[in-house]
Amino acid sequence: MFRKFVWLFLVLPAGVVLVAFALANRHDVRLNLDPLSADDPYFAIDAPFFLFILGAFLAGLIIGGIITWFGQGKWRKEAKARTRESAALRAETEQLNEQLRTTQTPRIGAPEAAE
Repeated sequence: MFRKFVWLFLVLPAGVVLVAFALANRHDVRLNLDPLSADDPYFAIDAPFFLFILGAFLAGLIIGGIITWFGQGKWRKEAKARTRESAALRAETEQLNEQLRTTQTPRIGAPEAAE
Protein backbone atom coordinates (compact mmCIF):
# COMPACT_ATOMS: atom_id res chain seq x y z
CA MET A 1 0.00 0.00 0.00
CA PHE A 2 2.79 2.42 0.91
CA ARG A 3 4.65 1.65 -2.33
CA LYS A 4 1.56 2.45 -4.39
CA PHE A 5 1.18 5.73 -2.52
CA VAL A 6 4.82 6.65 -3.12
CA TRP A 7 4.54 5.66 -6.78
CA LEU A 8 1.32 7.58 -7.44
CA PHE A 9 2.07 10.75 -5.51
CA LEU A 10 5.84 11.11 -5.69
CA VAL A 11 7.54 9.10 -8.43
CA LEU A 12 4.98 9.50 -11.20
CA PRO A 13 4.61 13.32 -10.87
CA ALA A 14 8.39 13.69 -10.56
CA GLY A 15 8.80 11.69 -13.78
CA VAL A 16 6.27 13.87 -15.59
CA VAL A 17 8.04 17.05 -14.43
CA LEU A 18 11.40 15.56 -15.46
CA VAL A 19 10.15 14.76 -18.97
CA ALA A 20 8.62 18.24 -19.32
CA PHE A 21 11.92 19.79 -18.16
CA ALA A 22 13.88 17.73 -20.67
CA LEU A 23 11.57 18.68 -23.53
CA ALA A 24 11.73 22.38 -22.64
CA ASN A 25 15.55 22.38 -22.47
CA ARG A 26 16.58 20.14 -25.34
CA HIS A 27 18.58 22.76 -27.27
CA ASP A 28 22.34 22.22 -27.48
CA VAL A 29 24.71 24.27 -25.36
CA ARG A 30 28.47 24.19 -25.05
CA LEU A 31 30.17 23.41 -21.76
CA ASN A 32 33.61 25.00 -22.01
CA LEU A 33 36.17 23.44 -19.65
CA ASP A 34 39.13 25.47 -20.91
CA PRO A 35 39.32 28.77 -18.98
CA LEU A 36 42.27 30.10 -21.02
CA SER A 37 40.79 29.86 -24.49
CA ALA A 38 37.15 30.92 -24.69
CA ASP A 39 37.05 31.27 -28.50
CA ASP A 40 38.66 27.94 -29.44
CA PRO A 41 38.52 25.72 -26.33
CA TYR A 42 40.76 22.69 -26.04
CA PHE A 43 38.07 20.73 -24.23
CA ALA A 44 34.39 21.52 -24.69
CA ILE A 45 31.24 19.40 -24.71
CA ASP A 46 28.18 20.13 -26.84
CA ALA A 47 25.04 18.47 -25.47
CA PRO A 48 21.41 19.24 -24.68
CA PHE A 49 21.06 21.60 -21.72
CA PHE A 50 18.94 19.21 -19.65
CA LEU A 51 21.80 16.68 -19.63
CA PHE A 52 24.07 19.16 -17.89
CA ILE A 53 21.38 20.07 -15.33
CA LEU A 54 20.49 16.44 -14.63
CA GLY A 55 24.16 15.50 -14.52
CA ALA A 56 24.82 18.22 -11.93
CA PHE A 57 21.82 17.02 -9.92
CA LEU A 58 23.00 13.41 -10.07
CA ALA A 59 26.56 14.37 -9.11
CA GLY A 60 25.24 16.33 -6.12
CA LEU A 61 23.08 13.40 -5.10
CA ILE A 62 26.01 10.99 -5.24
CA ILE A 63 28.42 13.33 -3.46
CA GLY A 64 25.83 14.05 -0.75
CA GLY A 65 25.21 10.34 -0.29
CA ILE A 66 28.93 9.63 0.08
CA ILE A 67 29.37 12.46 2.59
CA THR A 68 26.37 11.21 4.58
CA TRP A 69 27.70 7.63 4.49
CA PHE A 70 31.06 8.68 5.92
CA GLY A 71 29.41 11.01 8.42
CA GLN A 72 27.30 8.16 9.82
CA GLY A 73 30.27 5.77 10.09
CA LYS A 74 30.63 6.50 13.79
CA TRP A 75 27.04 5.39 14.45
CA ARG A 76 27.36 2.24 12.32
CA LYS A 77 30.52 1.30 14.24
CA GLU A 78 28.71 1.89 17.54
CA ALA A 79 25.74 -0.21 16.42
CA LYS A 80 28.03 -3.11 15.44
CA ALA A 81 29.76 -2.95 18.83
CA ARG A 82 26.40 -2.94 20.64
CA THR A 83 25.20 -5.88 18.54
CA ARG A 84 28.31 -7.91 19.41
CA GLU A 85 27.96 -7.01 23.08
CA SER A 86 24.29 -7.98 23.07
CA ALA A 87 25.05 -11.33 21.44
CA ALA A 88 27.78 -12.06 24.00
CA LEU A 89 25.46 -11.18 26.89
CA ARG A 90 22.68 -13.29 25.41
CA ALA A 91 25.04 -16.27 25.11
CA GLU A 92 26.23 -15.77 28.69
CA THR A 93 22.63 -15.61 29.92
CA GLU A 94 21.79 -18.86 28.13
CA GLN A 95 24.87 -20.52 29.60
CA LEU A 96 23.97 -19.39 33.13
CA ASN A 97 20.35 -20.51 32.69
CA GLU A 98 21.57 -23.93 31.57
CA GLN A 99 23.89 -24.19 34.59
CA LEU A 100 20.99 -23.20 36.83
CA ARG A 101 18.77 -25.92 35.36
CA THR A 102 21.44 -28.61 35.79
CA THR A 103 22.36 -27.84 39.39
CA GLN A 104 18.80 -28.28 40.76
CA THR A 105 19.55 -26.59 44.09
CA PRO A 106 16.61 -26.60 46.54
CA ARG A 107 15.23 -23.20 47.41
CA ILE A 108 15.38 -21.97 50.96
CA GLY A 109 11.94 -22.12 52.53
CA ALA A 110 10.56 -24.31 49.78
CA PRO A 111 8.23 -27.05 51.01
CA GLU A 112 9.87 -30.48 51.21
CA ALA A 113 8.42 -33.38 49.31
CA ALA A 114 6.23 -35.69 51.42
CA GLU A 115 7.89 -38.97 52.41
